Amino acid sequence: MTVELPFAPVDDIIRRNADGLRVSAGAAEALAARIQDHGAELAEAAAEQATTDGRKTLMATDFGVEQVIEREDVELPVAPVDRIARLRIHDRYRVSMEARIALADILGDYADNVARAAAKLARHADRRTVQADDIETYFELFE
Repeated sequence: MTVELPFAPVDDIIRRNADGLRVSAGAAEALAARIQDHGAELAEAAAEQATTDGRKTLMATDFGVEQVIEREDVELPVAPVDRIARLRIHDRYRVSMEARIALADILGDYADNVARAAAKLARHADRRTVQADDIETYFELFE
């Protein structure tokens, strides 16, 4: 699977939540792949909602977002998030800018939660580096 999301912003999210721990490249890659998968799932559900409402354009409300934050306040880049949103939906759908920003915000929060837990797992294992195994262990425990 090709990961659309660049690793650098994902690495930044992990570092912010790791409180001084190092971050392996594998951890950023593993979390980016999980973010992509989650985003594609959310977009599929949003497309179903848009279809139910008789629309071909995904809106922020289709993602359950009523108040969209400013684009500058989103941590994840919007263009790759747009590509993630389109991975599993039919080409007839369009994704509004507000929906892209809303999805980027949702995925940023998702990444924060996973990164925070992965850092706890790394500390619990008495390591100084957050690794891909910490990301995968989180999903084994909580999904």
